[in-house]
Amino acid sequence: MLEITLLGKLLCFWYIFINVVMFISMGRDKSLAKHEKGRRIPEANLFVKALIGGGPLGVVGMRVFHHKTRKASFYIIYWISIIIHVVLVFWLVKNGYFFK
Repeated sequence: MLEITLLGKLLCFWYIFINVVMFISMGRDKSLAKHEKGRRIPEANLFVKALIGGGPLGVVGMRVFHHKTRKASFYIIYWISIIIHVVLVFWLVKNGYFFK
């Protein structure tokens, strides 16, 4: 039976954590956009969260909160980040870094 390595466990924890943070950030930014027009989460902050693994729930957050849905740049960056992370995880699994 395959056992997940320490690196695999850390990556699973990281992806869960950063995706939850990203989803909450999308909801928070939408709320700020509606109620506090001057105070927003900078787009660069959202981009960085997407690029470090928060892309999947970022896209879900965009749909759920109807936020940034008209920004093609967000979709492009999110999908690129998701593809990068899928390729990274696939490479780690293929090369034995994820399972013992």
